[in-house]
Amino acid sequence: MKKIIIFLVFICVFYLASGFTAEKMIEIPDDAIRIRIIPNSNSEFDQDIKLKVKNKLEITMYDLLKNAKNSDEARKIIEDNLNLVDKDVERVLDKNNYNLDYKVNYGYNYFPEKEYKGVKYAEGYYESLLVTLGKGEGDNWWCVLFPPLCLIEGDEGEEVEYKSIVAEIIEKYF
Repeated sequence: MKKIIIFLVFICVFYLASGFTAEKMIEIPDDAIRIRIIPNSNSEFDQDIKLKVKNKLEITMYDLLKNAKNSDEARKIIEDNLNLVDKDVERVLDKNNYNLDYKVNYGYNYFPEKEYKGVKYAEGYYESLLVTLGKGEGDNWWCVLFPPLCLIEGDEGEEVEYKSIVAEIIEKYF
């Protein structure tokens, strides 16, 4: 019990010394590679198409990146398979009679600040695979391709939530 108390005091001192506030800001590592899908609009149909593209690309990217050892290797795999990504998006859109244009871009793309489940993610330009459907004016979906935070095997319908152990301890005890 004494060790737990000492550990918790250490965590509190660390966060106080680092300017911790009640609002958590998460920094994605600089060598991370993101994926972002922006739908044409927020209509139910456009959002549904976004999710279908997301679901297909999650499978494709997991298969491609599951053995990548580092971000350089992941980057090369993505670059070498952009045609496959493009074909996957095209197939999903064709299957769903979606006649708007789309773009697949791999490079440094802008991500606005995002708050999700009480955690803020910093805005900025990040290395990413970006799929824009139609005008790209709808609410987007994004995740981290490498390291593979959203590309995991799991039961269908299973919700996975990523938290740091430190955040969990602070939430539980403070």
